[in-house]
Amino acid sequence: MHFLLIYDLAPDYMEKRGQYRDEHLRLAWQAHERGELELGGALADPADQAILLFKGESPQVVETFVEQDPYVHHGLVKQWQIRPWTTVVGDKASSPVNPEQ
Repeated sequence: MHFLLIYDLAPDYMEKRGQYRDEHLRLAWQAHERGELELGGALADPADQAILLFKGESPQVVETFVEQDPYVHHGLVKQWQIRPWTTVVGDKASSPVNPEQ
């Protein structure tokens, strides 16, 4: 199953992220290497949200990431939500639906 982690970023996110970015990215790449995090990044113009795509059996893997994320600990993330996402198209879809098959 896929889960979206949606971060609402603080207005000063771009100014403050530098000091925590390496730690945040290390955490993200470790989650990717474990097969938990498939994609992630901040939205641009404006950089007011970030979206991370996780794969797992439950939202616990996402909750664990949030608990460890320095962006959350240091106030760069105002709030977040975890949304289950039913993916149906693509090689990595968790519930593929193809009317041609």
